[in-house]
Amino acid sequence: MSVDRIQLSEEILISAIGEGWPPEQVDAAVELLASSEGRFPSGARRLPSDLVRAIQRERLIVAMLRAASELGYRGTNVQDVIDRAGVSRPTFYEHFANKEDCFLAAFDTSAERLQRKLAEAADEGGEVWRDRLRCALEALLQFATAEPDTARTLIVEARAGSADAVKRRVELLDSFATCIDEQARELLPFDRAFSPMTATGIVGGVEALLYARLCKGEHADLESLLPSLMYFVVLPYEGHEAAGEELAFRAG
Repeated sequence: MSVDRIQLSEEILISAIGEGWPPEQVDAAVELLASSEGRFPSGARRLPSDLVRAIQRERLIVAMLRAASELGYRGTNVQDVIDRAGVSRPTFYEHFANKEDCFLAAFDTSAERLQRKLAEAADEGGEVWRDRLRCALEALLQFATAEPDTARTLIVEARAGSADAVKRRVELLDSFATCIDEQARELLPFDRAFSPMTATGIVGGVEALLYARLCKGEHADLESLLPSLMYFVVLPYEGHEAAGEELAFRAG
């Protein structure tokens, strides 16, 4: 049975290969990939070998995200990744030792990219705690909507992975909880006492909601959850009145 080969977006490609390449080479790589129907084109051999390797590696990572999302981690094998990446089996083993090695690389690069997106979004909220929180949550929901394969791999399929995958998943959630706790202590009034467990419980609740939605393939309208999520997060820190303001924020 034939499968659709993955397409690399310009954003993901540049994020993967870095910004140290001459613009004309990056433009050539984007053009070759866009015109190849997802295959890694022979014309790419005109590009520097290091750039070609970086692109091949990213194709395999994105293909792993797609395969894991479609087939589940346990149901995915190396051939499933190769088929979606459009590269050869020897090329796969030039980059990764086995399926798990590829999956962990896909998890790590995706988690790093998500963390960067949320940090950049939070900065747009300035020094106001709720504004920073709202911007970060909105970026999370937009990410899950735009990249459901990546979101499902991070939130759902990593649970079914190896002990290392589960550990990485827990560490990712812990990093979000730490960020919420630190921001609350820094930006909310000093006379309020917060337990670190508050942030841990909040992250667990948000994760459980996204897990359920992504398991059912319901990712198209995730952004509509923002007011309810803001209510859920704000309530234990600022009380019912402030949380209620967040429910009415979009309606207003």
